[in-house]
Amino acid sequence: MKKSFQISRRSFLARCTATAAATGLPLWFVQEQLAAAAEAVARQPALPSPNDRPGIALIGCGGQGRGDASNAANYGNIVAVCDVDQQHVESAAKQFSKDGKTPAKYQDFRKILERDDVHIIVQGTPDHWHTLVNMAAANAKKDIYGEKPLTLTIDEGKHVVEAVRKNQVIFQTGTQQRSDTRFHLACELVRNGRIGQLQQVNVFVPAGLREGPFQSRPVPEGLDWDFWQGQTPRVDYVKERCHTMFRWWFDYSGGPVTDWGAHHNDIARWAIGLAGPVDVEADVVTGPVSGGYTTPSEFAATLHWANGVKQVVKTTLDDGWGGWVINEKGQRNGVKFEGTGGWIWVNRDEITASDKELLRTPLPANAVRLPVSHNHMGNFFNSVRTRQDPISNIEEGHRSASVGHLIVIALRSGRKFQWDPDQEKFIGDGAAEGNAHLAREMRKPYDYTFIA
Repeated sequence: MKKSFQISRRSFLARCTATAAATGLPLWFVQEQLAAAAEAVARQPALPSPNDRPGIALIGCGGQGRGDASNAANYGNIVAVCDVDQQHVESAAKQFSKDGKTPAKYQDFRKILERDDVHIIVQGTPDHWHTLVNMAAANAKKDIYGEKPLTLTIDEGKHVVEAVRKNQVIFQTGTQQRSDTRFHLACELVRNGRIGQLQQVNVFVPAGLREGPFQSRPVPEGLDWDFWQGQTPRVDYVKERCHTMFRWWFDYSGGPVTDWGAHHNDIARWAIGLAGPVDVEADVVTGPVSGGYTTPSEFAATLHWANGVKQVVKTTLDDGWGGWVINEKGQRNGVKFEGTGGWIWVNRDEITASDKELLRTPLPANAVRLPVSHNHMGNFFNSVRTRQDPISNIEEGHRSASVGHLIVIALRSGRKFQWDPDQEKFIGDGAAEGNAHLAREMRKPYDYTFIA
């Protein structure tokens, strides 16, 4: 059943003008986006009734997971929550209790996947658990919203892509900047040659944490530390390894490379328009403290793409977490596209250019158009209904995560590598060394047999 969309031209223009003023986006782009959104709403299938909402299960009940589940709850019902930390489970169950109903509580995510009333998985685990949870959910025919980066290694990405496509499930990667109008505009302008021939993409990410050494402690009550470690080497419990701080350990993540880098490298790749680079090299700028976090707090990487574009990725010193604005004042976290005819800078707060006319001039009717989404979670649930790929589908998630993994391999190896994006393997000098890092040995029983 089609939805009707009725709005007067005067009201539409007023809304566009107000949106442009509030966001700093050019009026022509706002008009196009709102018109496209209205048309998309008209084409969408009818929303499910309040009595016909999909059942959602949250796996990984930390802050990010609960945030994702809160967004998902606008489109379905949270019927189950799961975490290896009992305190996280209890907090999530309390948060998502509604109308006297409390979500079922689990510690082993495999049990959730046996439930017929679970249709959607929201996956918010640490990075080293993404692959097994996503594959198990796909094999159970559940649609998945999965946090970024998609995987811990490039080889894992191939396995997840295969599982998602084989089981014909919908998968949305949590690289939500693709659903941000500023990033969409920047990428579309670059794709259409607005700044001339693209020459360089500069990606700036906040520096990681540099702390330590840390001491082992007794495992907190209610935490299954062995399960939490999963496929990674078993170590004594260290508070600074667990939960939010996992991202600063190579065992579990990739530090700033795969934290903010997962978002910005995805945008860089979206604008460049290719699957992956052809070479990569990276240097540690500020290394870790002995006995502390293992990922470098500061790094610099250079990648080249087959179309001649040079990509530079580097950290900038701020608090390690925020600072989204780049301007000539020195705060930097975002992406800058440089071409033969000017530059465009974009982050979550602003989009600007070397010449304002680069933004103000509308694109022609025959311009290259990128997929449009104004709400990342809403885009996912719309895809669940239509069975069409969302804006950050499984292949996009894998290819963008691979950029970060390539940088990590170069950082840890201390050498330059050539990369074949079609075969997804290193070639040329040092290929054997690089290819040895495409996968990691998984500690049993938390390998692929764990979800067989």
